[in-house]
Amino acid sequence: MRHGKKINHLGRKYSHRKLMLSNMAISLIKYKRINTTLSKAKALKKYIEPLITKSKKNDLNTIRIVFKQLQNKKIVSDLFKVISNKVKDRLGGYIRIIKTVYRLGDRADMAMIELVDFNKTYKK
Repeated sequence: MRHGKKINHLGRKYSHRKLMLSNMAISLIKYKRINTTLSKAKALKKYIEPLITKSKKNDLNTIRIVFKQLQNKKIVSDLFKVISNKVKDRLGGYIRIIKTVYRLGDRADMAMIELVDFNKTYKK
């Protein structure tokens, strides 16, 4: 039984998983949309949504907390200046996961993960 098992380990050790999610979060903030496997996309959503929520507060302590996880000055400043201003009225759900075709090599479930407010296709 899976009692209390909330983290998908993605077949990696803790340090590798932490760095992988950090790198994927940096890519998502930089490009606003990335393609990855479905399980990595779901893990990334749990990783990055609290960071975006913290960026809406925009004080020195939250900047330091987010920088500790992302380790990239340019991306952190982009998160606090551009993305937090765009999502300031949204209460949550900053990320959208859309399933795409299977990967050719091993038929893994693929997904596109994107920031909701930066997509021009689904605008009202």
